[in-house]
Amino acid sequence: MEKTITELEKGEDIVRVSLTEFRGRQYIDVRLFYMDGEGNWKPTKKGITLSPEMMRTVREAVDEALESLSESSD
Repeated sequence: MEKTITELEKGEDIVRVSLTEFRGRQYIDVRLFYMDGEGNWKPTKKGITLSPEMMRTVREAVDEALESLSESSD
């Protein structure tokens, strides 16, 4: 199973967030893709694949970082 959740433009590349499955377990993959010479999107090594539990922890840390940024800009 692979399901793309969203794609975000980053210069000429895209960042793709997707749900994947490996050995019967589900993961969340956030990866940078580039377009090859034939017009196909190809994954790079730049990215991270985490279990849903670990991604929740990362999300909490990112939320905290964003809160800190907004507090420092006030």
